[in-house]
Amino acid sequence: MSAKMQAAKKGTLRKALRYIGRYKYLLLVSVVFAIAIVALTLYVPTVIGEIIDMLLPGATDLDKVGKRLLLAAALIGITALLQWLMSLINNRIAYSVVRDIRKDAFDRLQALPLSYLDTRPRGDIASRIINDADQFAEGLILGFTQLFTGVLTILGTLVFMLTINWIIALVVVVLTPLSLFIAKFIGSRTYHLFRRRAECEGENTAYIDEMIGNQKIVKAFAYEDEATEGFDEINGRLEKNALSSIFFSSLTNPTTRFVNNVIYAAVALAGALMVIATNGGTDVSSLMLTVGELTCLLSYTNQYTKPFNEISGVIAEFQNALACVSRILELKEEPTEIPDAPDATSLDKAEGTVTLEDVSFSYTPERPLIESISLAVKPGQRVAIVGPTGCGKTTLINLLMRFYDTTEGNISVDGHPIRSLTRESLRKNYGMVLQDTWLRSGTVRENIAIGKPDATDEEIIAAAKAAHSHSFIKRLKDGYNTVIGEDGEGLSQGQKQLLSITRVMLALPPMLILDEATSSIDTRTEIRIQRAFHKMMKGRTSFIVAHRLSTVRDADLILVMKDGNIIETGTHTELLEKRGFYHTLYNSQFAH
Repeated sequence: MSAKMQAAKKGTLRKALRYIGRYKYLLLVSVVFAIAIVALTLYVPTVIGEIIDMLLPGATDLDKVGKRLLLAAALIGITALLQWLMSLINNRIAYSVVRDIRKDAFDRLQALPLSYLDTRPRGDIASRIINDADQFAEGLILGFTQLFTGVLTILGTLVFMLTINWIIALVVVVLTPLSLFIAKFIGSRTYHLFRRRAECEGENTAYIDEMIGNQKIVKAFAYEDEATEGFDEINGRLEKNALSSIFFSSLTNPTTRFVNNVIYAAVALAGALMVIATNGGTDVSSLMLTVGELTCLLSYTNQYTKPFNEISGVIAEFQNALACVSRILELKEEPTEIPDAPDATSLDKAEGTVTLEDVSFSYTPERPLIESISLAVKPGQRVAIVGPTGCGKTTLINLLMRFYDTTEGNISVDGHPIRSLTRESLRKNYGMVLQDTWLRSGTVRENIAIGKPDATDEEIIAAAKAAHSHSFIKRLKDGYNTVIGEDGEGLSQGQKQLLSITRVMLALPPMLILDEATSSIDTRTEIRIQRAFHKMMKGRTSFIVAHRLSTVRDADLILVMKDGNIIETGTHTELLEKRGFYHTLYNSQFAH
């Protein structure tokens, strides 16, 4: 493993431990239980050894044997109870930690700039928060359950073995490093394999999400074979990385088992020779070993070597857990959008004066998009933005809403530079209807009231009537209480857009942005909606992005954009009289 990856791995471990440290008291209780479990587990073989020695000819005392058997049974029962309680605590710690990490990751997702979300597959982000978190939880549970008890068992058995026979204990200690070396050697080489597997899982989830979300397009263009080939390629890489990580991590258990069996055989051989020598009458008082003691030592040897198998499995699983949590922490540590200025003010209710001064913007430095745009919009003006695809219309809207910050220049609302305002107050002064609608899982009423959660039923119905959505809502199974699926599942595109318009009708902020707001609505309904829009836009500064120029003829000001620049401005009549680019665009849409 490279030094860079090793450093990253240590950094990930430190960050994960900080989350675990929040539950230090539960962790302490778990450790206490682990100590008690190990102590009781190690004491049981001693009792069994005593029972065996009591059953030897000439030493049988059935009363004592019965009492020792009852003691052994009680110890085993108490141990089982403590193990159950420790498992409950460990599960609580693990899933609480994962809940915290998920929450922090999702909170960070809300604070990330749109540039991050626009350049990452949604499926990969979802995979980090869901799948990777689950893998991390499994690794934590395994670690808490087996790591503590394993280490304590190893130390405890050594102590008990030393009290019985120091030479046997020495044989075990000398052979132990072989098992440790193998576990460390294999474990250190599996981290990057698990990391690659987690990345492939994210890529696979993103591809599946993309194909499911666009299945109509896939079928419409007979793209099924190509889609399957793309999936097979990603799925093949996932299989290869999964098999590689599992193969190398699975080597740990059999190799450590082999070493452990060697240790067991060495203890059995050395112990048997001591028993024989003792029974033969040789003067070996310092090496004296009874059959019961040998049985006890063999049991301890099993208990001593068993944790090495478990810990080797924990190490392999822990590499997977670290690889997964590193992807979640990467998301959590992504830089957020530039925070509001410390002295940012709140814009209560805008009058609607919007000014752009030499505004320039580019998504990447080498590709400028908007260059030196200046504009002054008066309160209540309806401003239409038209132009060919890719000219920067939607980007300009993103700048007005401060989804992106300008590269150069300044945008002001009511004389306040928007960088000096809180984003929340700025965006609350805008009502936005996009071509791409968004509805969440929930009732129709809940979706309409997103912008005004305290709205009454009367207000919601009045807004729906104004947006001409009331009639179709009443025809739904449960009316306004009808539950719609993710992204408006069960509704037509036009109905979804009507609900989005209703949402803005209900909030009625002082400024409006309509980005192809009627693109999915039939012509008859569009005429009615346009009337509603005219009523809604009265006295409100409005920005209308439209491809169909028939919808912007009544605008107070039309901005004609091309290649990121405003090349023409004026009313519909003025622009036609200029016989410029707008004239060409308009006539191309109505050419016979």
